[in-house]
Amino acid sequence: MPSQHQVRADYDAETIVVYQAYPAGVADPALSAGRFVPPFSFTRMTWIKPSFLWLMHRSSWARKAGQERVLSVRITRRGWHEALSRAVLTTADPLSVGRAAVHVQWDPERSLRGAPLNHYSIQVGIGRDLIRTFADEWVVDLADLTPRVRRIASLVQSGQAAKAQRLLPPERIYPVPEEIGRRLLIRP
Repeated sequence: MPSQHQVRADYDAETIVVYQAYPAGVADPALSAGRFVPPFSFTRMTWIKPSFLWLMHRSSWARKAGQERVLSVRITRRGWHEALSRAVLTTADPLSVGRAAVHVQWDPERSLRGAPLNHYSIQVGIGRDLIRTFADEWVVDLADLTPRVRRIASLVQSGQAAKAQRLLPPERIYPVPEEIGRRLLIRP
């Protein structure tokens, strides 16, 4: 039986795609600059999610206030591994979580229609001590997926789930190094 805790993502040999949702006031300057710039906050934790459908559930398909713009954020796999190697599960003892540079939380993965599935999706919180490293060194590309998100949502709402499914980003099981995976409940 496959593990309930696997990272599923769109990735290549050098990078992995994570998703975030922002208001236009944060997304537009970042897209114009090709990197995160103010008013993006460099002083608070930012959560990255490799699951497109989990973010669609969280942002209500880019309809939730403050989450109207969906960005794909392509980061280096080196940075992703660094984040995971410094992560503590949010279910760990509060003292460890409070001192951690990175938090990891597992939430039920979602279907195209938002129903919870029987496996989990990873959310990674990059803490303020690593935000600049994330923004300046790990991020290699930002893209606005909002038009695609709206198209998929429209297809789902009009009963065209098969067409919507074909527009989803390709996600497959990501090979997390074993020593990192053991700590974060990730198993092949």
